[in-house]
Amino acid sequence: MWRSITFVILMLAGFAASAKAEDNRLVVVELFTSQGCSSCPPADAFLHELAAREDVLALGLHVDYWDYIGWTDVFGQKAHSDRQRAYARVGGRRSVYTPQMVVQGEQHIVGNHPVEVNRLIRRHQADAAKARLTVVREAGLLRIAAQAETPAQTQAQGRGEPVAVLMVRYVPRAVTQIQRGENAGLEIAYANIVTDIKLLDVWDMTRPYEARVPLSGPERAAIIVQARGHGPIVAAARAD
Repeated sequence: MWRSITFVILMLAGFAASAKAEDNRLVVVELFTSQGCSSCPPADAFLHELAAREDVLALGLHVDYWDYIGWTDVFGQKAHSDRQRAYARVGGRRSVYTPQMVVQGEQHIVGNHPVEVNRLIRRHQADAAKARLTVVREAGLLRIAAQAETPAQTQAQGRGEPVAVLMVRYVPRAVTQIQRGENAGLEIAYANIVTDIKLLDVWDMTRPYEARVPLSGPERAAIIVQARGHGPIVAAARAD
């Protein structure tokens, strides 16, 4: 009973803080990169800058489709390549490339163009929030609470926008000495390396959402609420 009351209080406090920090809302920037791509190191360096910001959730997703040219990316995953290709399909694009950044699940841009990326971040921070999201990590659990910004109207209409509740696990920093391929001889530090993206649930946004998810291990975690089918990101929160 007391645990439930405490959790509700924490969630309400989080929502209040979120409302006060509305102009500083967390914007998700996904960098699709590869250790086998000679154009990627500047974008990898830029991701460190974004990862240091409180108002940005910067994620490094290493793809595997450049592995054939001489070096297997030690962080590369087919799942990341699939996610990037899904974004391309949704955006009507026939090809993918590295380094590519996707901002808030919508705009794509070359990852080593910081001026344009920062412009898109500011644009999304100025947009009206569609949902409030609070995440608390404690005692081997991740406690998630979310609420649509206009729940009464949505509930009255009896319909909502289906969104995916995703848990992202990532390593804050790692260094790799690349021995072959286009970046042979370089030692590169990488930021917020994604190790797993897991679908937790589908939420229709008509009612407040709450969940408790088991969580263990040293990796960091974040929750992303995203329109199904790799659509726009509605909300995001770290579980630091």
